[in-house]
Amino acid sequence: MKLFLKAGATVVATYLSNQPAAEQFQKDHADAGDRLHVRQCDVTNLENVEAFYKYVTETLGTFHVLVNNSGIRRDAIVGMMTEEDWRDVVDTNLTGTFTMSKLAVQNLSRKRYGRIINITSPIGKFGFAGQANYAATKAGQVAFTKSLSKEVASRKITVNCVSPGFIDTDFIADLPDDQKQQYLEQVPLKRFGTVEDVAHCVLFLASRDAAYITGAVLEVTGGL
Repeated sequence: MKLFLKAGATVVATYLSNQPAAEQFQKDHADAGDRLHVRQCDVTNLENVEAFYKYVTETLGTFHVLVNNSGIRRDAIVGMMTEEDWRDVVDTNLTGTFTMSKLAVQNLSRKRYGRIINITSPIGKFGFAGQANYAATKAGQVAFTKSLSKEVASRKITVNCVSPGFIDTDFIADLPDDQKQQYLEQVPLKRFGTVEDVAHCVLFLASRDAAYITGAVLEVTGGL
């Protein structure tokens, strides 16, 4: 979001339930003025998503880019995974991508221009023990992206994925040192990625410079 704001874009950021963090984010970027909007949105709730799009179109009049970045994990081996663990992850990561994209396409098709970018994961390609639900949704996002890209190409809407590997976030920071080293040894470039590494790729796919790229998966993995 920071790079989009720096590039001069108007951004509507969403959060699920952490309102204090959302308010702090808006305060931290007060210099963006009316180019930054922060709204609550539950991607698993159709009425909530419809209300979000109503706000966007009534407030801004139009939009050109959707980044689907909502995602949760409920890790467990399959034999111990509950139905709720499975459904929650599928509803948020995969069905949420479908719902947000469906309403975006309805809006973008009228303008015959747009960008949809889905944040996926290498786990959808390789799998990972204890994350069958998460891996299934990430693989599903890739298949969804490739299918949707073919449906909307004639309307000059591109649909792509960005697939981050081991990124230096709180998740990595909270790992024991030996586990960090184990992950790091798997990366040919021998460093963890940064949030900026990912954000630059998303910004590129959202730009007019990426007009001939659709149905693609841009891996930001350091060579995994």
